Amino acid sequence: MKIALLGYGRMGKTIAQLATDRGHEIVKTIDAADDSYDFNGAEVAIDFSIPSAAVANITACFEANIPVVSGTTGWLDKYDEMVSLCEQNKGAFIYASNFSVGVNIFFELNKQLAKMMQGLKDYDVAMTEVHHIHKLDAPSGTAITLAEGILEHSEKNDWILDEQEANKITIKAEREGEVPGTHTIKYESQVDEITIEHKAHNRNGFALGAIIAAEWLKDKTGVYSMKDVLNLS
Repeated sequence: MKIALLGYGRMGKTIAQLATDRGHEIVKTIDAADDSYDFNGAEVAIDFSIPSAAVANITACFEANIPVVSGTTGWLDKYDEMVSLCEQNKGAFIYASNFSVGVNIFFELNKQLAKMMQGLKDYDVAMTEVHHIHKLDAPSGTAITLAEGILEHSEKNDWILDEQEANKITIKAEREGEVPGTHTIKYESQVDEITIEHKAHNRNGFALGAIIAAEWLKDKTGVYSMKDVLNLS
């Protein structure tokens, strides 16, 4: 499979290495929004760029009829617009806040626990996410996805960053060292607490999941999620 990498930072370099190990070819790397967008015969694109470049990158892929897998966060106010553009161009698109297989299983576990805790008013829920000091957005896209999964089954009406409000899920964002990503969800009452956690040991899981998604998306049309890729629906 011929891959264009949009964004060639630390994640892009990891994807390049793992993709090559799986027998794929990196035919183009673009490290910023590029007006020319010569994809050099790529069959699929993987976008781990920066928020300010993501929309231009994804748009260019649709216009060039290249399926695109995007893991860039911080641009989702334009997500519906990108979905419409994909459909107009009969393109193929997967966005995920986190492509790790383990994290996507964790997303489903989080929803199931939220269903079980629904109506148990003695418990309050909060979340902590810890990432490396280079991460640009807070809270993480993964934390937002987890919060949305809880909100589907909760009387809370939103999430809030680093503060406490009665009707909101508190997300505490910490940045330290080179932590790849840890997400902890805690339900606490006066008598006990229930905690679930996903801890990444390195960024290989994120990169491998994106490659698996690209392998799955190639030659398809439509808008999909990692639930489709992993058959978790």
